[in-house]
Amino acid sequence: MLPRVYLPTPLCADEALDLPANATRHLQVLRLQPGAAITLFDGRGGEWRASVTRIGRSVVQAQVHEHLARESEAAVAVTVALVMPANDRMDALVEKATELGVAAIVPLLSDRSVLRLGGERAERRQAHWQAIAVAACEQCGRNRLPLILPVQALATWLGGLAPAAPEAPRLLLGWRDAIPWAQASGRVGSAVTLLSGPEGGFTAPEEDAARLRGFVTTQLGPRVLRADTAPLACLAWLALRAP
Repeated sequence: MLPRVYLPTPLCADEALDLPANATRHLQVLRLQPGAAITLFDGRGGEWRASVTRIGRSVVQAQVHEHLARESEAAVAVTVALVMPANDRMDALVEKATELGVAAIVPLLSDRSVLRLGGERAERRQAHWQAIAVAACEQCGRNRLPLILPVQALATWLGGLAPAAPEAPRLLLGWRDAIPWAQASGRVGSAVTLLSGPEGGFTAPEEDAARLRGFVTTQLGPRVLRADTAPLACLAWLALRAP
């Protein structure tokens, strides 16, 4: 695979441009020379064939050529809403979820949250996680970025949801009155929302509030998966399902 670079502004054919600083460092490490082929994408679908025209000490310039309508999105648009795990596990989850085709990630706060973020700190973490998603897209070949939503309380997020639609089921990962994952995932069409709790699980009132918003509880088997493992297991199942 050619080196891939994400640019946040719309691209067009025959455009000459300076690549951003992070891309400049990456291409310099690869020791590319003028004329080397690279791939650019702007998150709006497809990708652009391009080539390096100049490599300086602090800048890399590129020439955009033609647009290629290549897509690699998953057949199911999955939104993962999860109570944030502590330490660096959220970083790893965002990276792996992006590779597995997640459409959106909603970082949540609940009664049993270990990681609690707010204000500017929450905004910085959101931007950090979005940057991780960008890097993962560059690595794995995706041309559309997953959306990392702002950190918010579970109750706030649930209260803002539109009425549930049959073609886009809502699944809560839990144990109480849960149906097997194989049965629950069989209802999934082109979209699904997964709600995953903290290490200690949701409280009973939180689960009840989710059910009132159309969530059906499902469990993944006899083993207890960690908060950052369970949503990835669901994503892998859905991503590998035949389109």
